[in-house]
Amino acid sequence: MPIRLHTPMPSLEGATDWINGVPDPAKFIGNPVLVYFWALICPACHKNMSKLKSWRTSYGTKGLIFVSIHCPRMKSDVNFSKVKIAVAAYEIKEPCGIDNLHKIKRSFKNEIWPAYFLFDREGKLKRRVAGNAGLEMLESVMEKLFDK
Repeated sequence: MPIRLHTPMPSLEGATDWINGVPDPAKFIGNPVLVYFWALICPACHKNMSKLKSWRTSYGTKGLIFVSIHCPRMKSDVNFSKVKIAVAAYEIKEPCGIDNLHKIKRSFKNEIWPAYFLFDREGKLKRRVAGNAGLEMLESVMEKLFDK
């Protein structure tokens, strides 16, 4: 079972590499953070990338910090060059952790791709969603979070 609501954000340590730099937890203080897990072989992950791109424009300008975690589902997903190509193709600008050893996945107790963990300004888990419709379910929470 994934981490429970109101739980502080788990550690992002354990990535085998980072693309677009390493996230700075000091910048998380006072800002909401969206951590999302995806994999090269995951069609639903790819489908949702355009929505994340639009959120970078709409919510990123309001202070939402994004952290991408590529977590392989199969041995072929471990290819760093392919992940870099996908990061560029999907215009992922935020830090993207390469979680080939599944250390970050385990700290979030996550077993689903795609998965989205939204942390509030206090660093506590506000909502977690997963799968094809995950972002649709998260949209109303995002709107309320930024109405404050």
